[in-house]
Amino acid sequence: MTDAAPAGDARSLELAGRLAAVKERIARAAAAAGHEHPLPRLIVVTKFHPAEDIRRLAGLGVTDVGENRDQEAAGKAAQLADCGLTWHFVGQLQTKKAKSVARYAAAVHSVDRVQLVEALAKAAGAEQESAGRAPLDCFIQVSLEDDAGTHRGGAIPADVPVLADRIAESGALRLAGVMAVAPLGAPPEPAFEKLAGVSARLVASYPDATSISAGMSQDLEAAIKFGATHLRIGSDILGPRPAVG
Repeated sequence: MTDAAPAGDARSLELAGRLAAVKERIARAAAAAGHEHPLPRLIVVTKFHPAEDIRRLAGLGVTDVGENRDQEAAGKAAQLADCGLTWHFVGQLQTKKAKSVARYAAAVHSVDRVQLVEALAKAAGAEQESAGRAPLDCFIQVSLEDDAGTHRGGAIPADVPVLADRIAESGALRLAGVMAVAPLGAPPEPAFEKLAGVSARLVASYPDATSISAGMSQDLEAAIKFGATHLRIGSDILGPRPAVG
C-alpha cells in the first residue's frame, strides 16, 4: 500500500469539495454569532479512515486531525510523521493508554477523572524528559447529561474545578479548557449554553483556559453560537465509514 495521494485523484477532489462546504458552514455560523476573529479551529476526525485520506487532507491544508482509538492513532501518526500534523485524541481514554498517547498527541479532549490526569502527567513528563515534548493540552470533558457521562464520558460540572487544579499542578500538562458532546436525541443549544457557563466559571479561576471543544458535523452551528473554539468534524468531510473486508 502506498502513502502517496495524487492531488487530482477522485478521492482528493471529493474531500476538497466536502472540506470547502464545511468551511463555508463554519464561516457563516461564525459571522452570525460574531465569532469570526479568529474562526474556530477545525479538527478533522479521521477515525476508521485510511492514512491515505489524511495525507490527502494535509495536502488540502488541514493541520489538525482527531482520533479516538489509540492503536489506530499511533499507527497513523507514525506513518504520517512527515505531514506536520497536530494530533488530537478525542475519545474516551483508558489510563493504561496514556503512555502511548503522550508520544504523538498534542492534545487530549477527554480528560474526565483524576486517575487519567495522573497517568497523563506521568506519561507526558517522561516524554518531556526523553524527547523534549511540549506540555500536553488537556480539555476537561464535561457530561451534559443527567447520567453523569455513563454512556458518552465526561465529568459532572461540579467536578471540573478539582480536575482543573490537578491539571494545572503538572508542569507536563496545560489546561486548555473544556470539551463536551451534545446529548443524543435533544436540541444541542441548551447543552452548549450549559457548557459555555462551565467554561466561564473555569476561566474565572484559570484565565488562559479559554478553549471550548464542541460541535460535530450535525451541530457545529449551535456550538459556534455558544463560543466553540475547536470543532471536531468527521463524517461531513470524510463521508461514511469505509466498508470492512
